[in-house]
Amino acid sequence: MSSSSLTENLVLRLSGITRRFGPVVANEGVDLELRRGEVLALLGENGAGKTTLMNILFGHYVADSGMIEVARPDGGLTPLSPGNPRAALAAGIGMVHQHFTLADNLTVLDNILVGAESLWRLRSDRGGARDRLTALIDRSGLSVDLDSPVSRLSVGERQRVEILKALYRDARILILDEPTAVLTPQETEGLFAVLRRLVADGLSVVFISHKLAEVMAISDRVTVLRGGRVVLNVDTAETDRARLAEAMVGRPVPPSIRTEREAGPPVLSIRNAAVGDRLHIDELTIHGGEIVGIAGVSGNGQRALSDLLAGLERPTAGEIALFDRPVRRETPAGMVAHGVGRVPEDRHREGVVGEMTLWENLILEDYRSKDSQRAGFLRRGAARDRAARVIEDYDVRCPGPDAEIRLLSGGNMQKLILGRALGRAPGFVLANQPTRGLDIGAVTEVHRRLLQARGDGAGILLISEDLDELLALSDRLSVIYQGRLTRTMKTEDVTIRDLGLMMAGQGADAA
Repeated sequence: MSSSSLTENLVLRLSGITRRFGPVVANEGVDLELRRGEVLALLGENGAGKTTLMNILFGHYVADSGMIEVARPDGGLTPLSPGNPRAALAAGIGMVHQHFTLADNLTVLDNILVGAESLWRLRSDRGGARDRLTALIDRSGLSVDLDSPVSRLSVGERQRVEILKALYRDARILILDEPTAVLTPQETEGLFAVLRRLVADGLSVVFISHKLAEVMAISDRVTVLRGGRVVLNVDTAETDRARLAEAMVGRPVPPSIRTEREAGPPVLSIRNAAVGDRLHIDELTIHGGEIVGIAGVSGNGQRALSDLLAGLERPTAGEIALFDRPVRRETPAGMVAHGVGRVPEDRHREGVVGEMTLWENLILEDYRSKDSQRAGFLRRGAARDRAARVIEDYDVRCPGPDAEIRLLSGGNMQKLILGRALGRAPGFVLANQPTRGLDIGAVTEVHRRLLQARGDGAGILLISEDLDELLALSDRLSVIYQGRLTRTMKTEDVTIRDLGLMMAGQGADAA
């Protein structure tokens, strides 16, 4: 393709975009081009500058220097007014965020029309809107019932509504932020089929993701940011996952490798346990030296399971034994004292207290122990020394033990939580979404630490929505659907497609 034809096909061009926040350079001289009818993957570690760049594009931030140009209907490029979200929408730029912005109590049609019609209209043109959306659904393949309340939709259907919202507003450029994070494999395949149809019809897509396999499957080109700068811009067909990972991190990223080992005695045993009507487990046993993975679409009982094993919920029925000791009315502190290491689902809300220092957060779960206090007084010096060791051992990049933990990136915050959970050599580890929202460098370190704990003899329950992660780390797998666990299966005996069907409630063989 000639350079002139490439220029004619441009729908978006960012030139020399620079943005600073005080001494921190978030974007520096970023150039980015998007062509008509292509999928451009935008990659980078957390803090690489992707979010800032998208906020500049949508007018939430104003660049210190640089220019954004978008295509006019006649094909030429025109400057986009900076700091003006309405101008971005009018230029045909739409975005689907990772966390959906839909009203559960409204129908699909009402959700799409909210904000799409002028407040000064005397009446809504619902008939015309329905006809237009029906035609859009037929053309795009985004099948969804316009009259269904959003509360009744699956996660995949909700995402279709978000995409329909953007297309209904005549989006010609669609930015998808981690679009497959909460989808089953089958829903991901369906999304990619829709995207290919839309792209063939002329839509241009910026695809933001941490899942390199999906980037390779759906994108035409890849742009990688590191430290606010573009470090790689390549056709997808001319690269591979290893090269992309190295470009994101700045060094080779070794894959997580689980070696075979013989499992030890049981560390956790559950029989006929229930938490109200939210969770029922016929049987689950985890042995020392093994990782048991739990797959499932978010909201199917994972929180009840995690809270039960963390001491935040009490069983309403059944038997639970930890290290052959019955568990009945344990508190969270009691579970920690009995050898449970906990990596909570939400590190910000449940894992740390943002305004407290690193050393204070490190002793949160055992500040009453003899290691943390003496005669009722905190051993601050010992706590700081302990924090310094964790910072060094886990490569927590921070100013020091006395820094407020809210100043850390998500990956460094998670490393400290891992150091707190694993530093006491627990016999059982509850790891709930341990890599959610982390970049590939931080993910690799979390995986290495979990495998190391497994090698040291800990039994680990890994709850994750990342099927690649589960298949890479788990010795056995189970699927949770509507609060019930399937029987556990050896990882080598199950495929991603099998897991996806069970996550959708098809073929889930209860234990």
